Amino acid sequence: MLATSDQQNVARALIDARAGKTPLTVYPGAMPQTMAEAYAIQDSAIALDGRRIGGWKVGRIAAELVDRYGRNRLTGPIFADEIVDGAADPVMPVYADGFAAAEAEVLLCFGEVGTRDYDIDSVRECIADVRTGIEIASSPFPEINRHGPAVTASDYGNNKGLILGPSIADWQGADLIRMPVEMAIDGEAVGAATMEAMLDGPFGSALFLIDILRARGIAISPGTWVSAGAITGIHEIRPGQRAEALFDGKIRVGCSIKSY
Repeated sequence: MLATSDQQNVARALIDARAGKTPLTVYPGAMPQTMAEAYAIQDSAIALDGRRIGGWKVGRIAAELVDRYGRNRLTGPIFADEIVDGAADPVMPVYADGFAAAEAEVLLCFGEVGTRDYDIDSVRECIADVRTGIEIASSPFPEINRHGPAVTASDYGNNKGLILGPSIADWQGADLIRMPVEMAIDGEAVGAATMEAMLDGPFGSALFLIDILRARGIAISPGTWVSAGAITGIHEIRPGQRAEALFDGKIRVGCSIKSY
């Protein structure tokens, strides 16, 4: 779906707010009512932005909204310059007067995807690596998650960065779905879960992404990351705080937060 002039104006306003670190007290135009409208805005913003995409975040659409929006997941770009190595104990910027959150996620790295069809089992064949990590969700629009998934998707899916944690050893045979994950902010537990409630799990997120990007005419290059979805929840965070995720009781990924 090609963006209308009004949708292009929304895209420009969103990326200008991000670049200028300017909070948006209201959504800058007509809110998208469908995922097609959301991705038209997103595609326009990506083109205007011009940076290289290094990955994609995938988020869940609430069950009660699936019929309305026709999908159970959404996606948004993660720009290569906002993907960082967790070993460096990074400090991640967020929009202090907008929305900001940290999410414990499993990260998949695509190898060669090609043009073949995949299912939930065979999609593993195009995955080159599986890591632990944290997605930073942030937007200049503080109400980004209060108006439905189309609004969330329109502003880069509410993404502001990705922290690459350690790889999961022998991931091909590991029971990822039942792996315990914990999240803490400033040392206080804020969530604990497994991926058993995450639809069809992280590989389902990869399968969804292949499908939706092909429909949008976007190629997946080898080395592209998939942030597969929040495991313990979407944990709001403020500048000056620290987030730390613990995977399988032994793999730690953390970061500090600063104002952008």
